[in-house]
Amino acid sequence: MTAPTTPYTELGEALGTDFFSVRDQFTDEQWQRFADTRKFVDTEVLPGINDYWERAELPWHLFRRLPELGIVGEDIQGYGAAGMSPLALGLVHMELHRGDGSLGTFLGVHAGLAMKAIAMCGSEEQRQRWLPSMSTMDKLGAFALTEPMHGSDSVALETTATRDGDHWVLRGSKRWIGNGSVADLVVVWARDTDSGEVLGFVVETPAEGYEATVIPGKVSLRALWQADIELDGVRVPEENRLAQARTFADCAAVLATTRGTCAWMALGHATAGYDAALRYALEREQFGKPLASFQIVQQRLVAMLADLTGMQLYCMQSARLAEVGKLSPTVAGLAKMHNTRTARKILSEARDLLGGNGILLEHHVVRHWADIEAIHTFEGTETIQTLIVGRDVTGISAFT
Repeated sequence: MTAPTTPYTELGEALGTDFFSVRDQFTDEQWQRFADTRKFVDTEVLPGINDYWERAELPWHLFRRLPELGIVGEDIQGYGAAGMSPLALGLVHMELHRGDGSLGTFLGVHAGLAMKAIAMCGSEEQRQRWLPSMSTMDKLGAFALTEPMHGSDSVALETTATRDGDHWVLRGSKRWIGNGSVADLVVVWARDTDSGEVLGFVVETPAEGYEATVIPGKVSLRALWQADIELDGVRVPEENRLAQARTFADCAAVLATTRGTCAWMALGHATAGYDAALRYALEREQFGKPLASFQIVQQRLVAMLADLTGMQLYCMQSARLAEVGKLSPTVAGLAKMHNTRTARKILSEARDLLGGNGILLEHHVVRHWADIEAIHTFEGTETIQTLIVGRDVTGISAFT
């Protein structure tokens, strides 16, 4: 007996959703980055990513394609890095996440956090030493800040760094460290036991006393490994201490540059959900006619489109502000808060519009529905972003 086949074979692919014609504002460079990444996602990522996600396995063949596409290194200039404009950078992350959140987050951790930490906080010698090999991904990076007992209040981190001659000795625990079990270079943030200030260190693995264990049972970003890390007397030479990372504010400055990118990530996930729901509604027949012919389905699709378009405009304006150096951490946080919240809403609607099929990976919705939960949380939860913006508009801090 022949197994039934689904007619919905292109649900994950792009429909070119651009109701307000924002694409007209792209430069040739931005358009090329966007088009190359979109082609990569549709032809190479979507055909096989579900299997990797389901098995919680790293899609190394896709990771290795990123430097070949010339998109590793964010907006870093020189050192072989991509040197993208803010809009091109956002479009690339949007498209990667439209394909898969694990793939996009892998690049975000490696380039947006680890490489940016070295670029912003390292000396010129340190940048020359590490960034070229990270741009080609011959060396993989990770960023170790969060701890088991310190997530939103990461400023209170307990990992310590003690000077011992021309070395530093690191002790403590880190949690939720993307790439932490596979990285060659791990940027570790630790508190100087002398001054009490938070410093940054590049731990080159393998290192004695460094142990990374992949966190099991994860139902979001399953094709990205995140690790618990134990630092048991890890010795780091003074030359590996990031020269310009002198306080927690320097770490926070790195995070501020990536928070706006999260809004683009959320847009990618929401676009995938909307595209899949629209195509499914046009193809799926019930009661003798396409789902899209029912008024309530059209109403829901239009509501999703309205929300999606709002997300696009948030991202476009954020990119414009970044171009002229005016994207403040508060504005980036507001964009992140709005877009991840809205993406959750769109993806919930998309999952529901697909009915029972909505919970099957082959229909390219439930994976995004699950992955947006991680993006909604990392780089500052909605609650924290709300309080940061609230502090800005009232002048009163509701938290320390």
